[in-house]
Amino acid sequence: MELKPIKQSFSVQYEYQLHFTKDLFHVDNPLFVNIIKGYKDYEPVKLFFVVDKGVADSHPNLLNKISVYCSLYSVNLNCTDTLVIDGGEQSKNHAEYIDFVLKGINENAICRHSFVVVIGGGAVIDMVGYAAAIAHRGVKLIRIPTTVLSQNDSAVGVKNSVNIFKKKNFLGTFAPPYAIINDSDFLATLEQRDWIAGIAEAIKVALIKDEEFFGYIAKHAIALKERRLEPMQYVIYKCAEMHMQHISQGGDPFESGSSRPLDFGHWAAHKLEFMTNYELRHGEAVAKGIALDVTYAQLIGLISEEELRTILDVMKKIGFDLSLPLYSEKEVDQLLAGIEEFREHLGGRLTITLISGLGKKHDVNEIDRSIMKRSIEQLNHQMALK
Repeated sequence: MELKPIKQSFSVQYEYQLHFTKDLFHVDNPLFVNIIKGYKDYEPVKLFFVVDKGVADSHPNLLNKISVYCSLYSVNLNCTDTLVIDGGEQSKNHAEYIDFVLKGINENAICRHSFVVVIGGGAVIDMVGYAAAIAHRGVKLIRIPTTVLSQNDSAVGVKNSVNIFKKKNFLGTFAPPYAIINDSDFLATLEQRDWIAGIAEAIKVALIKDEEFFGYIAKHAIALKERRLEPMQYVIYKCAEMHMQHISQGGDPFESGSSRPLDFGHWAAHKLEFMTNYELRHGEAVAKGIALDVTYAQLIGLISEEELRTILDVMKKIGFDLSLPLYSEKEVDQLLAGIEEFREHLGGRLTITLISGLGKKHDVNEIDRSIMKRSIEQLNHQMALK
């Protein structure tokens, strides 16, 4: 008897929302409890909070506000516990942090009908999201990002990850959150470098998708540097909107193909973060990676010298240091090794996103290393002349 292959197919509908608010856990703000009620309103829902220590230190009343808020709305909210955990890239570099979160999920009996609520920067959100995705094969997650970069980019996507084998995001999952909540109050306490760093992701999406948006960033470069909230809120909103549209309408939400336009500038950024022992913020590294790739794009004739100058001038006005911290031929070669690591991370054919104009994505399948070395030299020379 011939046993024919059994074939089946199915599709899964994902839906999640990004909310914008101010002072989320003020007792008069119903947003958080309404989000939980939207899932289940006939009994209290168990919540396990994980809070970035840097956020807790900068907002010393936050934990108490969460407790008071949950007590007030106890008909719907059951705050089982709150874990305060170190933030920054170190939270993605050490397995013990994942263990802390998994232990909390286990000890507080967080199940698939409960929520892990993570409050913090992009690295903590990545790590906690990974832990939530592997516990019980996935418990529900609410992300409350607290930096510009996490509010406009890293927390609004569908990926979670940690670092291992000296490679960024080597372990990870695709697991959309139940919701993301951007609270503008958290931005007020950011260090200046963190305020600026997140703008790199907005520049990224503008350069590959929307010339008009890049023009807005250029027009408001000084205002952004000076921490004016209104243009920053627009930049965050527009960047997040474009990021989420790409995920839902780009045709490859879980990156099964070889093109990752949202990683424009990232092959170098990821390597630079590792080479500096993560002293560079992710957004700072992305800015350098974008500057390098647009310099390369100009040298191979994809963009004009004027377009290159415009891009670099806007980034410098915002406050980015675009020089590359490479002091030997060995370090240059180490950076260029990031090209193959980038291909390996995705698999398949090497695909690097460049641009062929402002707002015009252009994929290439090979990088001329000699020209890339010239790009490094040219960029560092230009930055030395500033």
